[in-house]
This record gives sequence, structure tokens and C-alpha cells, in this order.
Amino acid sequence: MIDLRFSESELERQREHITSFIDERVAAAGADGVVLGLSGGIDSTLTAYLAVEALGTENVHGLVLPATVSSEEHMSDAEWVAQELGIGYDVLEVEPIVDALLAAYPEAEGDREAVGNARARVRAVLNYLVANHEERLVLGTGNRSEAAVGYFTKYGDGAVDCHPIGNLYKGQVRQLARHVGVPEELAAKTATAELWADQTDEDELGISYDTLDSILATHIDGPLSVAATARLLEVDEGTVERVRGMYERSAHKRNVPPAPEPLD
Repeated sequence: MIDLRFSESELERQREHITSFIDERVAAAGADGVVLGLSGGIDSTLTAYLAVEALGTENVHGLVLPATVSSEEHMSDAEWVAQELGIGYDVLEVEPIVDALLAAYPEAEGDREAVGNARARVRAVLNYLVANHEERLVLGTGNRSEAAVGYFTKYGDGAVDCHPIGNLYKGQVRQLARHVGVPEELAAKTATAELWADQTDEDELGISYDTLDSILATHIDGPLSVAATARLLEVDEGTVERVRGMYERSAHKRNVPPAPEPLD
């Protein structure tokens, strides 16, 4: 794999760049702060730390959004982050709303992907309910690696006002988190979207984040061919091609929904 880690000076530049971005987005919108979902994972934890640094504790509102598939450990970690940072937070149950959706359309019962994505979209609705009520922006917590391969729910965790850490590969998220003081047990924690029971990101993706980051940096974002990337990283070409396929198939998630070209 290739080394994508920042130097110490680059870490500080990233920290300043992201906190300035958050402050500027809030100011440009004339908003009274931000709302973000806290999952107990590293992406939302780092985003919360940077938001507090940018805006102060009083201008950051956390939402802990448990569902039946959410582990007690992750929800406990999410509340710990809010308490450690000193921000206000609410715990809002997702499952009763999902149950209401399934009562309206019972044909989806048992469809793991459809119901999992519904959970993500319910969380987005709750984020915006609170944000609109408090005249705040919704901060996204997605990173560059997951965005590139479409590993997020369209109009779910992708439905936000901005993505502060959206230019960081997953490994860089962990590195910056350690730099800003996130405890190691959270910085090194196994990533999971918790859309269904016992789900982990790397199992679902079928590839480690180190390998994914390296393929993205050298082939998708970089100039190397499939064959050259495979040789450099010592992986088979099929793995590189699979990442390329995920990137191409998920393009619609990263773009505004298309409309026909206007007629002359």
C-alpha cells in the first residue's frame, strides 16, 4: 500500500482549512450553528471535534439516532463524544419511524438493503427537522473514500449541507482525529454504518480501507492504469477493476439529479 499520511505541518493545515470551511459555510448561510448525527464512529467524532473548534460548543447540536440494529457500545460512544465536547445533544429513536414506513408498505419487510437505507433516510429527516427548527446547517460526516465508491445512502447520510471531511481518505480521517485529540479507542474503532445487524464497512465493501484508499489515490484520483496500480500495490487487477466499477456505478450519488437539456 502507499503512504497517504500527512506530515505534522500538513495536519495543522488540514485542521485550519476544515475549521475555516465550517465557519465560512455557517456564516454564508446566516445560520445559528450546526446539527450533526453522532454515531460513535470516527467520521462523526472527528467532524464534531472540528465543528466545536470552529464554532464553539453552544453552536453545535449533536443527535444520537439509535435503531434496533445499533449496538449499545456505539450509542454509548456517541453520547460520550457529546459529553466530552460539552455540546448539547438529543437521543431520538429511529425505529418507530421505520416501523411506520413498513406499516405503510409492508412489502419491504425483510428487505435488508431497503430497510437499512430507510433507516439512513429517517436519520436525515430528523437531522433536518432539528436543523430547520433551530435555523442551523446539517453537517455531513462522509469521507472521500466512501463517497468515491458510493458507500453511503443517497438522500440519507448523503443528504447534508456540506461535508467538512469530504476530501480526506479514511486513513487520513483517523490520522487527523488522533492529531486533534480523539481518544485512540475511537480513532482505531472498526467502521460500521449499522444499517443492519453485525454489519461492518470493510466486510460489505469486500476490501480493506488501506487498500481502497491506495487504489483511489493512484488509479481513480491518480494517473496510473489498472495494470500499473495492481503492480504498485501488489494486488490483483480484478480488485482494481472492481473499485473502478464501484466508482463509475455510483456517479449518480455524487451529482445533482439530472434533467434533460433544454430544448432550443
